[in-house]
Amino acid sequence: MTYDFDRVVDRSTTFAAKYDERMKNFGRDDVIPLWIADMDFVTAQPIVDALTARAQEGIWGYTSRPDSYFEAICDWQARRNHWHPDPACCSHALGVIPAIGSMIQYMTEKGDGILIQPPVYGDFFDIVRDNERRVVENRFIEDGNGKWHVDFADFEEKLKEVRMFLLCNPHNPLGRVWSREELETMVDLCRKHHVILISDEIHSDLVFDKGHIPAASLSPEAAAYVITCVSATKTFNMAGLHASTTIFPTVEMKNQFDRFWRNLEIHRNNAFSLIAMETAYRQGEEWLEQLKTYLQGNFRFVKDYIDQHIPGIQTYIPDATYLMWLDCRGLGMDQETLVKFMIEKAGLGLSNGRGFGMDGFMRLNAACSRSILEKAMKQLEAAVAAL
Repeated sequence: MTYDFDRVVDRSTTFAAKYDERMKNFGRDDVIPLWIADMDFVTAQPIVDALTARAQEGIWGYTSRPDSYFEAICDWQARRNHWHPDPACCSHALGVIPAIGSMIQYMTEKGDGILIQPPVYGDFFDIVRDNERRVVENRFIEDGNGKWHVDFADFEEKLKEVRMFLLCNPHNPLGRVWSREELETMVDLCRKHHVILISDEIHSDLVFDKGHIPAASLSPEAAAYVITCVSATKTFNMAGLHASTTIFPTVEMKNQFDRFWRNLEIHRNNAFSLIAMETAYRQGEEWLEQLKTYLQGNFRFVKDYIDQHIPGIQTYIPDATYLMWLDCRGLGMDQETLVKFMIEKAGLGLSNGRGFGMDGFMRLNAACSRSILEKAMKQLEAAVAAL
């Protein structure tokens, strides 16, 4: 079927954090919300139909997890990424960040260093600090025009003082898809220095022209070392269903993870996430391919509009995700002034670049109808012109 991504859906009455939390985050509730990473699109119809049927059953008790659940996830990886993980090594968690948090707790000790690569997803900072571990930064090298690279000399030096490395693959907010050579170098260096490597691949289905390379698929050595976190909730706009999958190199590692969650009495899917996840992986590809085409059009629109009409701001089309990294340093503002300008003058609710570890930038979520982006760009143009 053909999906209509131009349709504007009113989410203001659905308890959507993206809309309902505007006052808390921006001090006003009339900004255009282009911040938190979910989409304003209705998900694939097979998922809607499957959940509707489940809702109509009227009994949503404790839910078992059939073998077909993890088989669907592994089949998806094989079909789309040429990676063949073992369903027996897959574990359920409430989300990728909760999964990473649990592994930080039982695989490392308080005070241990954990390596991240700023600018990076802000929860990487939070999950390390909240668990009383030490953030160690390997900052990217910026070459301009949206080109960011790993500083490998610094990367290896930092590995000597950490216990774990959190890889964002593909990268949020930069939208980078790592090359095979980059991934191989990071994995090999982690193995050399005996650093646990956890690869957050939640955006891996939202890769455009380059194709996604799971870090664990690089070689038998990588497969025996890398822990991978994935979820269809990001891909199919189902974050509120709280489900992710962690793929381990061995059954023994999986069992250790499962014990952690069982000890918290949190080890089951709920009745709806079970159905939604398996349906997405079995029947969601038609919707996903149409979504990716639409997102690429949104990216081109935003970039072209900024290039032509908004001096002082630069951006680029990302390799992956539905997020755009706006370089606002040309506006000549400090970060506090920039954030205030975006809210009060442009009327936009964007993600603060400081939350990702870098001032002078803002992150824009382009996963909405084109008409909303058109309005947002016009407001931003007018605000910059009035400076």
